[in-house]
Amino acid sequence: MPAPGTPLQHLGFLTIGSFDPTDPRPGHEATLRVVELGEQLGFDSAWLRHRHLQPGISSPVAVLAALTQRTSRIALGTAVTPLAWENPLRLAEDLATVDVLSGGRLHPGVSIGPPMHWDDVRGALYPDTADAEDFTYTRVERLLRLVAGEPAASFSGREGVAEEWSDRVQPHSPGLRERLWYGGGSTRSAQWAGQAGMNLLTSSVVKAEGDRTDFAAIQAEQVRAYREAGGTGRVSQGLVVIPTDSATADQRERYAAYVAERTPRTRSPQGPARLLFAADLVGSSEEIAEALYAHAGFREVTDVAFALPFSFAETDYEQILTDIATRLGPQLGWTPV
Repeated sequence: MPAPGTPLQHLGFLTIGSFDPTDPRPGHEATLRVVELGEQLGFDSAWLRHRHLQPGISSPVAVLAALTQRTSRIALGTAVTPLAWENPLRLAEDLATVDVLSGGRLHPGVSIGPPMHWDDVRGALYPDTADAEDFTYTRVERLLRLVAGEPAASFSGREGVAEEWSDRVQPHSPGLRERLWYGGGSTRSAQWAGQAGMNLLTSSVVKAEGDRTDFAAIQAEQVRAYREAGGTGRVSQGLVVIPTDSATADQRERYAAYVAERTPRTRSPQGPARLLFAADLVGSSEEIAEALYAHAGFREVTDVAFALPFSFAETDYEQILTDIATRLGPQLGWTPV
């Protein structure tokens, strides 16, 4: 048994929501069922990745709207929505609407930067304004102000017989501003999130800054930088964990092959951005708990949203989530809702 530290307060999971492009409905329905299962198992939160032009959920807000009607307790989040693809005013309206439908359970996570494959999509995404678009933190600040209820227009009041106009986003959902998260992978982004009064999402990817290549140490430093910059919100870590306690022999073999294929990328920084990927954790819940307690990044948080592996079957997710909720979570001091 690993030596217990501070009990884990919030246990969540993250899914990409994969589907067959030739028949997308079954995959989307499977994602809904997986989140329903997460609520039944007592998870605190379920998060959807955002994937554009890929066979993964392209519109998490729409899927989360469906989930507000199929769940009643579990927090629902995005991890993360790349704001380069969004108009902050329209997104603020969508988020507020889903938050109202959920009864105040929405936890939107966002990030900045140009869209991936920008040169390939700019003509379709911003045919007239590509060179004028601002993909900096300013885009997040616009969203924060609009969600908080600051003016979105210069006119309000009655027009004609029955038209009522508001100068702020409708519906307005009090409390949503405090539930916004920033997905950061660098010291600068962690600091900015702290200064902006946002919660911080850390994941299985960080930037290798300088000559350092120790993922856990870099992630821990980023969390501390968030707090030193004034961040008082929640901080959540999102590693990939695959407990095998109740897995079949076939599942264990496939899980091991999946991790082996992904492991080489964890050994050195990848690409021009020098991204460092965390190693996937596979094994018994006791083994994973021991690895987490030895992880400097994990020791800085009391929230996690463990990422489910890509492209697994629904039965695999059922086994993994059940083991996380009934075995790994309790090993980390967590109590299901």
